[in-house]
Amino acid sequence: MNSSTISSYFHRYERAISSIQKVFVPIFLLFLRLWVAWVFFKSGLTKVSSWDSTLYLFELEYQVPIISWELAAYLGTAAELILPIFIAFGLLTRPTALALFLFNIVAVVSYPVLWEKGFYDHQLWGLMILNIIVWGAGYISLDNIIQRKLITK
Repeated sequence: MNSSTISSYFHRYERAISSIQKVFVPIFLLFLRLWVAWVFFKSGLTKVSSWDSTLYLFELEYQVPIISWELAAYLGTAAELILPIFIAFGLLTRPTALALFLFNIVAVVSYPVLWEKGFYDHQLWGLMILNIIVWGAGYISLDNIIQRKLITK
């Protein structure tokens, strides 16, 4: 086999991989966004549905630094209900994902019991959110639609 044949195979391989990525990456990013959004939104719904328990946990169990437990309860619940909607629709995705990433870190730091039972889940969600921060929302998102509208004007 000569170098031009090897080069030809390499270029065909690269084109094939590129074609697969054009289809797979947007679907993968949508999958990440929807998974993360569902997990955090569901947690927010749980907090709202049993608000007395939520206040109890924030007062006596969670150890949120800097702010009062009551403010932390309201802000945490709001974050879990609002940020996932933006992420699911792919709107202001990178800054929203960054806020959710920081929220995830605060959740782990504030609740030491979580380290025993849910730490790996939070690591997984953190890695998923990092992918969203790095790659953005992808083609299947409101960010992409808005960007295309702005570029065509």
